[in-house]
Amino acid sequence: MANNTNLKEKPVLLKMENIEKAFPGVKALDKVNLSVKAGTVHALMGENGAGKSTLMKCLFGVYNKDSGKIYLDGNEVDFKNSKEALENGVAMVHQELNQALKRNVMDNMWLGRFPTVAKGIPITSEKKMYNETREIFKKLELDIDPKTVMSTMPVSQRQMVEIAKAVSYNSKVIVFDEPTSSLTEEEVEHLFKIINMLRDRGCAIIYISHKMAEILRISDEVTIMRDGKWIATREAKDLTMNEIIKLMVGRELTQVYPPKTNKPEGVLLEVEGLSAEYSKLRDVSFKARRGEILGVAGLDGSGRTELLENIFGVATRKSGTIKIDGKAIKNRNAGESIKNGFALLTEERRATGIFSILNIRENATIASLDKCKTGPFLSKAKLKKNTEWCIISMRVKTPSQETKIRSLSGGNQQKVILGRWLLTEPTVLLLDEPTRGIDVGAKYEIYQLIIDLAEKGKTVIMVSSEMPELLGVCDRILVMSGGKLAGEVDASTATQEEIMSLAAKYV
Repeated sequence: MANNTNLKEKPVLLKMENIEKAFPGVKALDKVNLSVKAGTVHALMGENGAGKSTLMKCLFGVYNKDSGKIYLDGNEVDFKNSKEALENGVAMVHQELNQALKRNVMDNMWLGRFPTVAKGIPITSEKKMYNETREIFKKLELDIDPKTVMSTMPVSQRQMVEIAKAVSYNSKVIVFDEPTSSLTEEEVEHLFKIINMLRDRGCAIIYISHKMAEILRISDEVTIMRDGKWIATREAKDLTMNEIIKLMVGRELTQVYPPKTNKPEGVLLEVEGLSAEYSKLRDVSFKARRGEILGVAGLDGSGRTELLENIFGVATRKSGTIKIDGKAIKNRNAGESIKNGFALLTEERRATGIFSILNIRENATIASLDKCKTGPFLSKAKLKKNTEWCIISMRVKTPSQETKIRSLSGGNQQKVILGRWLLTEPTVLLLDEPTRGIDVGAKYEIYQLIIDLAEKGKTVIMVSSEMPELLGVCDRILVMSGGKLAGEVDASTATQEEIMSLAAKYV
């Protein structure tokens, strides 16, 4: 828990007053206030679409606010872009990583401000760049080679690079937007160590997360937003999980997981001896029943994502067979897999899930265009009808079908992608971290959707880093370790300890 002893005496470093921001058809921020003290961690909480990320983007110069004032160290500021914000000591670690993946770590660290050989000589010094990166990593105890190409690293390490980059600016205010969404438990501990170090340095940390236990552990103060409005600011030590949920949702949430109503019966999917060509996935065999929710647990890099990608045919398979109802199928690429009744919801929403420049209708119907035709032509009426189904059944908050998907909150984007795949009428749904970066209310909705699908006889295979989630939603859990299947457990009787010891089996 954070140190609250001298909270009252700490000076206010950042003050945001009556901030307003509207997008077409949506009032995203309505007179929001936020005061963050130096040397404290201030958590910002609320459901998806409550306006948390929008507020931070107004601070960071990504969006221009419509009205209101921002004060940094007592001086009014109005950053026109993120470069200006960074130069004035405000850094932000975004939830959706936006990195140059073909370049190495140090290029990403110093992008836009490469150290030069000498003052006035505009030649980049690789040596200087390397040494300074090493120095920052040493301080933060990060074991990453600055020359590693970004695309070869797991998401969690790329996240750490992004955090190190924010620290390298010697920022006064650092915003962390869902920083632990792709980190393992060990990495979360490391992140908290870094955050405590920054706090001791007098930094003001704004921490956006949906994970209650994290918030109560790391933060000094908590501000809660709902529907674009400020609801409350309290000291963390005075709050419980239930109180936070009540303030966030506006009602008490009695259950975290919906009641399980699905009844698995008869084997639908058989996977035998699955090995991958370019990852360490080796000899995985399992069966999944009709109407079953099968969880996949494991540490980062254990081969969970690779397993789904190989089944779906977007990663190269070395050997192994896949059978549906006893009949062998190939699934050599995504198109063939969709025809065979498979759907894959990927982990990285921004990189491989949404088409950010397209609207909701285009995003929702892109995988099921064949079903939207009248003769050889696309039918506008069918496209509209299917999108409408997607918006209503997924409970997507949006002004219209024409709204660009990038302007929706992360949770609503996720619902559109899930709807997209349901429109293909799949038999087997492969979900990779379906609730990553999603609030407690929207999570419940997605769990309910998953159970409803299983109830209709579909097979759902779901990868998740959150163990309680797997235990709360799934029927059985496969545990991956070092690219192999380490074992399977019954979700109704298994414990987190049992899963963890299997996850460490081949590490």
